[in-house]
Amino acid sequence: MVRANTGGRCDALNRIYEMKVPGIHNIIADRDGKYTRRNLLRQVGSLSLGWPLAQAGAIPFLEKAAAQTGTTASHTRPAVPPAPSLLSSEDDQFLNELEHRNFLYFWEQANPLTGLVKDRCSIRTKDTSIVASVASTGFGLTSLCIGVKRNFLTAAEARSRVIASLSFLWHKLPTHRGFFYHFANIETGERIWDSEVSSVDTAILLCGILTCRQYFQDATITQLAQAIFDRVDWTWLSEDTSLLPQGWTPEFGFLPSKWDFYSELMMIYLLGMGSSSHPLSSEVWFAWKRRVFEYDGLRYVGSFAPLFVHQYSQAWFDFRHKKDRYADYFENSVIATDVHRRFCLQLNVEFPDYSNALWGITASDSDKGYVIWGGPPAMGPIDGTIVPAATGGSLPFLPNATMRVLRTIHDRYPETWSRYGFVDAFNPLTNWFDADVIGIDTGITMLMAENARTGFVWDTFMKSPEAQRGMSIAGFKTYTSDKY
Repeated sequence: MVRANTGGRCDALNRIYEMKVPGIHNIIADRDGKYTRRNLLRQVGSLSLGWPLAQAGAIPFLEKAAAQTGTTASHTRPAVPPAPSLLSSEDDQFLNELEHRNFLYFWEQANPLTGLVKDRCSIRTKDTSIVASVASTGFGLTSLCIGVKRNFLTAAEARSRVIASLSFLWHKLPTHRGFFYHFANIETGERIWDSEVSSVDTAILLCGILTCRQYFQDATITQLAQAIFDRVDWTWLSEDTSLLPQGWTPEFGFLPSKWDFYSELMMIYLLGMGSSSHPLSSEVWFAWKRRVFEYDGLRYVGSFAPLFVHQYSQAWFDFRHKKDRYADYFENSVIATDVHRRFCLQLNVEFPDYSNALWGITASDSDKGYVIWGGPPAMGPIDGTIVPAATGGSLPFLPNATMRVLRTIHDRYPETWSRYGFVDAFNPLTNWFDADVIGIDTGITMLMAENARTGFVWDTFMKSPEAQRGMSIAGFKTYTSDKY
């Protein structure tokens, strides 16, 4: 049975348990305390929850629950809307130090011969793990560009690492139709476990590759980057569907889960439409669902998924002052982030550590293993844990509100601060502090910190013809907004 929930917080999730959705138990509750990030990823093929919930008929119920939560819940204290403003010089200095530490992770926890970056590493003991992820590697390639800009390393050092990485990706790392396996041996590139060929992790890697191509303007880098990108056969992924599968394995073929609800999927579809060698049809952009949520009087496009789904595509794709026929996705993420802040404040009666100075939950480690959690509506066994990447990855959306949290974590909880920046998660109520940092959470924090400061990643990546073509085919138009 699911753990008891106090205050009726998770009635909607208990109903899902009764529906017996395949795999959903592992996502919502860590009953044995032994579930790992690896097991959760294998269970659903991605962190997006749209497919299993929709198949069980749970979406309409949860949408109603989300709306009711937003309109009937009262705050334990006034939720003052954060006022947007430019970062102060002190904030800029703090973010520079944070980025430098994040950069060290991608420099030191990468194999210099393969360029592959560890999925995670311990900051308390000597780390001997050999598991790399292609998503961490994509963030790592982008970090090299930021590193040169910030004088964390020389352009020659960065160029050498990029060429080694791209050469290995092109010549040696196993692929299927150009798509990469989620996890690989950091030394050999061999597929780890029985991990899937991942559409989203490949997309993150490609974003890093294109960023390097545009930044370095180097003939060797350009040639390798173009070859890797053009090898990806997007038409294979969409052979008989406009909704792209989340992955494929040689043992079982395509995973049943598809990218069908708003999430980090935007980068996948836009890159595919932007391909000149194997382009996706424009139909795919209009096939996935954009469900509207309402909370505390605020309406936004969202999913029943952690906060990171509003961040990942926007680490590279610049949606500011742009709309397709449905939404301004940057402004949508501003609203979604503020909704999450208000949601955390509402939980203060249950978890007194949550406040305007300390909030933020997204998929992360916990003292019981890796958990897929967030809200609203509440998902996962929320227990007062704080995840720095939740606010770190939303820095461009709510700079003042998120900076307040990051400074509070740094100043009040020194156990969270490491050589590589913040540990992945901690719980002030139980005095638990993670011993690990995770590549993708370190990466989203670093990239969004730089975007909040200068827009550098956006400006560099968006010069790529593939990004421009993808957004044009999707129907994005520039417009004037006074909101940001």
